[in-house]
Amino acid sequence: MKNTLLSFGHGYSAQALGRLLIPLGWQVTGTSRDAGNLPAITAQGAAGLLWPNDDVSDALANATHLLISVAPSPEGDPVLNALRTEITAIAPQLKWVGYLSTIGVYGNHDGAWVDEDTPLTPATKRGQLRVAAETQWQALAAECGLPLHIFRLAGIYGPGRGPFAKVRKGTARRIIKPNQLFSRIHVDDIATTLMASIERPNSGRIYNVCDDNPAPPQDVIAHAAELLGLPIPEAVDFDTAEMTNMARSFYAESKSVRNQRIKDELGVTLRYPTYQDGLQALLDGES
Repeated sequence: MKNTLLSFGHGYSAQALGRLLIPLGWQVTGTSRDAGNLPAITAQGAAGLLWPNDDVSDALANATHLLISVAPSPEGDPVLNALRTEITAIAPQLKWVGYLSTIGVYGNHDGAWVDEDTPLTPATKRGQLRVAAETQWQALAAECGLPLHIFRLAGIYGPGRGPFAKVRKGTARRIIKPNQLFSRIHVDDIATTLMASIERPNSGRIYNVCDDNPAPPQDVIAHAAELLGLPIPEAVDFDTAEMTNMARSFYAESKSVRNQRIKDELGVTLRYPTYQDGLQALLDGES
């Protein structure tokens, strides 16, 4: 049977995986809720479906692999809510199921290290919804033998997503909050990790997907400015900074995330092990 990936929410990270699979002869189908995203999906050689509007029955029936990167809602995971019966029916033919979650499930640890065995204590509503969705998928996996793998992603950056645009516009700020540490991951390293798991499936496993260098956000902005040869943006105290509620919520959690499991079990070698490596590559890619 030909390897066939059905990707729900075929966005930035999922498309990066598709770029690895399609040249190897995989058939990839990706869904989006926005018809405007379908041309980008098909341009990469995947089939695009507008879901939940379009019927995905045929794509599900032929799938050997599933990737779920749809954000959960207060009602739970949208894919399971709509297609639980259908996914249960095809479970015996599936070789791998990947669920893209977030390191936000760990909550705040005041900069301390966490790993995949750290208890889940999310500090934000987004994190709480992810924990609930992970639990839903784990329950289904236990029920029908679904080969589930959970990937907890750090802050994603890559081509088209980075600090350079704001630094160039002069709108970047270095928000200073003591002991604030974020972990990051380049989109290409996400794809490499997912590919490694597909090649070495280990049902039920959970993986943190992040680089080796958790760092204060202001350091990343400053480094981006230095690479561009521009003035380092002003420092602004977190307590007095004007920020949206969404932006401020990202500062509710501080932690350093270990990624040793993807290296030991999947043999992953990060292409961009630090934000310094990743930002330099983004800049080089512009020329």
